[in-house]
Amino acid sequence: MPELDATSGAGVVDARVRLPLDRRPAQGRPAAMARQQYDDVLDMSAKVAAGTTEALMRQLHESGVTRAVVHAENEGDEDVAALNAATAAFVAEHPTMLSGFGTVTMPPPTAGTGAREVRECAAAGLIGVNIQPAFFGMDTIDRRLYPAYAAAEESGLAVALHTGINYSRVYPMSHERPAFLDQVACDFPDLTLIACHGGWPWVAEYCAVARRHPTVMLELGGLAPKYVMRPGTGWDVLGTLAGTLLRDQVLFATDWPIMDHVRALHEWRASGLRPDAVEAILGGNARRLLGGPGLRCPAEVPA
Repeated sequence: MPELDATSGAGVVDARVRLPLDRRPAQGRPAAMARQQYDDVLDMSAKVAAGTTEALMRQLHESGVTRAVVHAENEGDEDVAALNAATAAFVAEHPTMLSGFGTVTMPPPTAGTGAREVRECAAAGLIGVNIQPAFFGMDTIDRRLYPAYAAAEESGLAVALHTGINYSRVYPMSHERPAFLDQVACDFPDLTLIACHGGWPWVAEYCAVARRHPTVMLELGGLAPKYVMRPGTGWDVLGTLAGTLLRDQVLFATDWPIMDHVRALHEWRASGLRPDAVEAILGGNARRLLGGPGLRCPAEVPA
């Protein structure tokens, strides 16, 4: 299957896959991956170990995904410069198939560190940054993150934030309450914000934040669509609004290798949503972002 340009108006876009394990820097593996609860709930270690470059590219081709956004997720004491460089290099090898999100040092050792690293991501051709404050005991509105938000807004990069439940059991999940994202969206009205994992168990509140702010996207990586669309699972509000009021603000993602592409696509297509809503979620919304000022394709980055 040939590599296709996801801005051409057709095809599936996975808004978030993990950087394959064999492309990550040799030192500083994410600490969260080694925590017992992640293995008990998600079988994390085994999935990550099987998440090689070959496996990712094969699965993208076999499932018909035309573009994937690779995220350099910093969940521990990692060399951020090396992680961002590895992500940029991987994306550069597949410019019509992959886009990339970098990351920043957490917690930022100085107020200017995050801003500098965001600008370096932009210079490297990455189109966003992934930040996971709760893994470091930080609220989404922690003032140490604001220089990074400001630099991303100024540079036209999106910011993806971990939202909702996590399984690290080190810090409380209250760091990711939806009111915090609402405040960030108020303070940075031109910044594209992506709520990774959709904010369960605060789904209704995250939907309200997205309804207030057209710059806020709800991304559903790592989740089984059949449960998102099943009444009584806590996703009911999003299950209703994904096909109506929030149709243009929901992004398909797998958090590969946590979720299999074939399974996720099958479940979205069998979700009962109208075909136009399914198309928007599976690719239309992400293609609009990839072609716009919030999420640029690598070819649009100035030389």
